[in-house]
Amino acid sequence: MFKKLALATALLAGLSTAHAYQAEIGGSLFVIDPDHADTSTGFALDGTFYFNPVQVKNSPLNEAAFLNRASNVSAAISYMDFDVAESTTFGIGVEYFVPNTDFYVSASIGQSTIEKDGSEDFDTTSYTAELGYLPVSGLLIAAGIAGFDNDNTDDSDATLRAKYVTQVGAYDMNFEGGVIFADDEIFTLGTDLYLDKTFSIGLGYTDDGEDDTFQIRAKKFFNQQVSLEGSIDFEENANVFGLRAAYRF
Repeated sequence: MFKKLALATALLAGLSTAHAYQAEIGGSLFVIDPDHADTSTGFALDGTFYFNPVQVKNSPLNEAAFLNRASNVSAAISYMDFDVAESTTFGIGVEYFVPNTDFYVSASIGQSTIEKDGSEDFDTTSYTAELGYLPVSGLLIAAGIAGFDNDNTDDSDATLRAKYVTQVGAYDMNFEGGVIFADDEIFTLGTDLYLDKTFSIGLGYTDDGEDDTFQIRAKKFFNQQVSLEGSIDFEENANVFGLRAAYRF
């Protein structure tokens, strides 16, 4: 459980101009509905700052930063209240698209704390580092490491992932996939169909070697600044409902 949490942690509008933005802030709510326990709730806050203004142009609003190769720094914090414990996670990250080249680097570090009544806090530090290459427009291939360290154990594993945003027929689509080469390899797959530049529906799948998770998701931009997205994760012993609102400026 702790390794899954650590690796997940590692991997953890109106006032701006009409066609560009340089920052985004978001807030999320989560509800975990387990099969044989009480419902748990949580929330998260996140923010991203781009080194240069992101030009939207004619791309899907959700993919503008990626297609612009927009270097950025980000931070996030989340809190979950379970039946017998509380979990707090925070992290920071950076993505850098090397100017005038097709190379990419990224790194992140975070910490999660699990608090249980009558016992000491359990802290886990997690981290990632990647090197990537963009052979064609809209395609990123990146390899690196993901690791964690706590009082009980530590580990680091190689990672490989790809993201491709392209046009399929009359629609824009996003395809993503990744693997963490741990003892129990973790696979992720996802795709999003953009019905127009402001609205997408998508599917995701994760296999962590123990459980499978299927995800249904959707995201809508009401204008170029304000967005709302929702997701449902169907896990073996629980369903996780998520809702996020964000603002760009």
